[in-house]
Amino acid sequence: MGTTGSTAVTPGPVMVALGGVAVVLGGLVAAVTGPAGWAKGSWAAAYLVLVVGVAQYVMGRMRPGDARPDRAGWAQLAGWNLGSFLVVGGTLAATPLLVDLGSVLLVVALVLALLAALPGRSGLVGHAYLAMLLVLAVSIPVGIVLSHLRN
Repeated sequence: MGTTGSTAVTPGPVMVALGGVAVVLGGLVAAVTGPAGWAKGSWAAAYLVLVVGVAQYVMGRMRPGDARPDRAGWAQLAGWNLGSFLVVGGTLAATPLLVDLGSVLLVVALVLALLAALPGRSGLVGHAYLAMLLVLAVSIPVGIVLSHLRN
């Protein structure tokens, strides 16, 4: 018989799993974009793979792995996924205000990721991670402006 006890689920592995699912979903979107003649399909596929998938996977890998309660980690996960859903939905529905709202959630999630990364993140991996967060942060206002210009 094994020992009884619970293993706490932490946000990091959930982010890793959701990131992997998003990469696969983005690949599927890319596969149907051409045959379906979907004008925004390549953008949606790239967003799903790079922002929702790869970025979230990396953020999940960089979250602290202990079993302490991590409300900020869960808020980061929720903000990143809900924000991404609103950005994609707002873009596809040509509704810039949804993109704006989603972008606010993405910024909150990035701030939480940065706060979690600051203690003890040094070396090449730490600097690469901070650079990724910076690139994502810079891309958010660019996306907002493009959303409003297109609509």
